[in-house]
Amino acid sequence: MRWQRRVLGFCLVVFAFELGMFLIVFPWLQNWDLSWIPVHSPRLSEIWMSRYFRGALSGLGLLNIYVALAELVRQLKSMFGEAAK
Repeated sequence: MRWQRRVLGFCLVVFAFELGMFLIVFPWLQNWDLSWIPVHSPRLSEIWMSRYFRGALSGLGLLNIYVALAELVRQLKSMFGEAAK
């Protein structure tokens, strides 16, 4: 049961970190402008291209990286705390 929690925790760390990096970087790339959302919806186009929206997504990315690092620290404390016993 413990190894399953560790594997699941490690998967959370990897997923949250990768998602965070994606959300920080991708909204500022040129590929963002090539999305289908601005083409099909003029109303959403203003929001989609807004720097505030892109910044909000980057902020969510930072939050994901924080969660990943906090979980990594928790996993390491748990692993080394058990080894000391």
